[in-house]
Amino acid sequence: MTSPSSSVQEARKALGKRLAEIRSAAGISKRELARRCGWHESKASRFESGTRAPSERDLRDWCSACAADSKAEDLISTARGIEGMYVEWQRMERDGLKLAQESVLPLWERTQRFRIYSPWLIPGPVQTASYITALLISIRDRRGLKDDVPAAVKVRVEKQNIVYGPHTFAILLEESALRYRIGGADVLRGQLGYLLTVMALPSVSIGIIPQDVDRTLWPVEGFFLYDDNTVNVELVSAHLTVVQDHELAMYARTFADLKKLAVYGAEARQIITAAIESLG
Repeated sequence: MTSPSSSVQEARKALGKRLAEIRSAAGISKRELARRCGWHESKASRFESGTRAPSERDLRDWCSACAADSKAEDLISTARGIEGMYVEWQRMERDGLKLAQESVLPLWERTQRFRIYSPWLIPGPVQTASYITALLISIRDRRGLKDDVPAAVKVRVEKQNIVYGPHTFAILLEESALRYRIGGADVLRGQLGYLLTVMALPSVSIGIIPQDVDRTLWPVEGFFLYDDNTVNVELVSAHLTVVQDHELAMYARTFADLKKLAVYGAEARQIITAAIESLG
């Protein structure tokens, strides 16, 4: 997989290439464009190379200098999308966990096919309220957020109704995710019991990658793949959104390769049941 910041950098380079194409079509040099915009020439070079992110004003000035004003709004929309690709948790959660949970609802609702890989947690669509509460309390305390955990839990539980709608969920879990005692033994026992129940839903497929399987692919970062359009990755410091086609394809291939390592049905239930029994 590529580094967490690669999606943002690749997107900025793609935007820079579009700016260069607009300038070339206008038949002017970077020096001339910079002169018309009242910039130093290096500023135009940094925009085209993707090493500096242009502001909305910069993009309007660029298009005006190239007599391409009709292209400005599309470029601004693209730049806003890039800005939202790598969002620090401090910024995303500054108004509390409830709003952060609500912010992803539109993406969840419009997605038809979910592919989810998790090496260390039971993922959101199949979490119990107690498990969610334990997770969000930990996040609140670690990041020093305001205490709106009950409201955030309510939103997250309501989001789970999506598993009963016209959507499909393919979930891959490393066996280790069944062993981490989020919230303690009782919370985890209830969570694993719920996992056995939700496996019976026709919209949900759950595969477990056994710890003793011969690996052809090592565990990678957990990710959500929404249709073939977007990937979300939760980092320690930030929320990463991947939208570049070649990177989306990498995540899809990685999911397919990991899927080959997983067991399903009775074998998966046996592993989950063993994890429950290990709790005493």
